[in-house]
Amino acid sequence: MPPFFKTKLQIMSLELKNVEKKVGIETHIYPTNIKLEKNTINVLLGSTLAGKTTLMQIMAGLDKPTNGEIWFNGENVTGKQVQKRNVSMVYQQFINYPSFTVFENIASPLKITGVNSDEIKERVGKVAELLKLSAMLNKKPDELSGGQQQRTALARALVKDSDLILLDEPLANLDFKLREELREELPKLFEDRECIVVYATTEPSDALMIGGNTATILEGKIIQYGKTLDVYNKPENLTSAKVFSDPPMNIAEISKNGDTCKLNDNSVQWKSNVKIKDGNYKIGIRPHNITTYKEGNNTVEINGKVLISELSGSESLIHFTNGNLNWVSLSNGIQQKNIGENTKLFMNVDEFLYFDENNRLVNHG
Repeated sequence: MPPFFKTKLQIMSLELKNVEKKVGIETHIYPTNIKLEKNTINVLLGSTLAGKTTLMQIMAGLDKPTNGEIWFNGENVTGKQVQKRNVSMVYQQFINYPSFTVFENIASPLKITGVNSDEIKERVGKVAELLKLSAMLNKKPDELSGGQQQRTALARALVKDSDLILLDEPLANLDFKLREELREELPKLFEDRECIVVYATTEPSDALMIGGNTATILEGKIIQYGKTLDVYNKPENLTSAKVFSDPPMNIAEISKNGDTCKLNDNSVQWKSNVKIKDGNYKIGIRPHNITTYKEGNNTVEINGKVLISELSGSESLIHFTNGNLNWVSLSNGIQQKNIGENTKLFMNVDEFLYFDENNRLVNHG
């Protein structure tokens, strides 16, 4: 993919220093410290109302923090108006000018800043090619599919050559196929960009596919920030692990004695090589590590009574009980189970996460 945006020579970073946001007596964002470096894609992962949009609006200058500072490229920009920042933001709603053609929509930020017509034509042409919009430049938004409209909004953000690009759940309103296509394309779009990208989502699968860095967020607090695979594989605590699991993570209390671990609720036990002292712990098991078939070199069998069985074609989701436990299993393929049926399931012991009494991960390995 040819680089077609100007090269920025300055050291680029976005840093939030003790940023806090209150509305009345309610705290929307608790004191937050995070530094994002140039040429990175940074995912804000959390449920609806976790604070992702508020954080992005503060980053953009659309909202002011109650306390703290925002530093960009070594400059305190806390009170700087959004119009004076080189920022682009794309929302999940398709925000395009209905009376403009696709070309005019994409070109609009360049015209506002006085870029000459030849350069506009060149830059719009290149970004349209990247996003497969070249054949649609003369169409109006209402002639486009939902995916094409969102591509147009993305193209407008890209063509501006912003230092900071904020994507607020940009794929949320697209159908599954389009989500998959754009999710794969997004990292490639920013390969040759000298910018910082922030991508907000409620979907752990988005974070895993996009890669880069991820911040897990819950109730206005950043729980953990780091390389996406590190945050996923080695969550610092149980809260971060829960945020980064969909379907919800299975949690149980266990006791460890020697190399034997046992569920406190029943007689299920297994041999474990984790280097932790004897005692009581919580384990976290992601649903795809409980399956209807053996997977991995170290599995333990568990009996379950089926509560709900959901088939999606490529995957089977089974909600089941085992004693006092109420868990979820996610298996590949069609695994037909009837409600009320007693069934055998297999847990991949090597993928268990162990947490101490303070809910901190103890088996970093």
